[in-house]
Amino acid sequence: MTQDILSNEEALITQSGYQKIEEELEYLKATRRLEVAERIKVALSFGDISENAEYDEAKNEQAQLEERISKLENILRTAVIVDESKLEHDVVNIGSWVKLDYEGEIEEYTIVGSAESDPSSSKISNEAPIGKALMGRREGESIEVQVPNGVVNIKILEVRR
Repeated sequence: MTQDILSNEEALITQSGYQKIEEELEYLKATRRLEVAERIKVALSFGDISENAEYDEAKNEQAQLEERISKLENILRTAVIVDESKLEHDVVNIGSWVKLDYEGEIEEYTIVGSAESDPSSSKISNEAPIGKALMGRREGESIEVQVPNGVVNIKILEVRR
């Protein structure tokens, strides 16, 4: 689904992000579910489940797995895939790669929807303070951003898709 106007429940996502979530969901449903079910089956074979740590651990893993599957299904159900071909290449938007002067340090990020956010991989959400402040900005602009630790000054050195 591609849209320009969003409701509060819809999640912006890139096409590649959508595909990664689909792949993870398929793996969890087709492979991990079977692995966890087998662990539960083996743990049950040990007998009394009231004092069976293996069974408790496997059931906890199953609950976490089902929670992750539910979360991914919800993301896919509410996702709005951003049509990057309709976006200006020199304006920061979902899918943009940006190079920033972050108070004297050079940082590089890809701006993504909140469902794809992964700061450890330099993917920041368009809803995070810095991501939000960058949206719609152009190369060469300087901005001040309110972050949890105060205000930071950022200069946009480069924007590309």
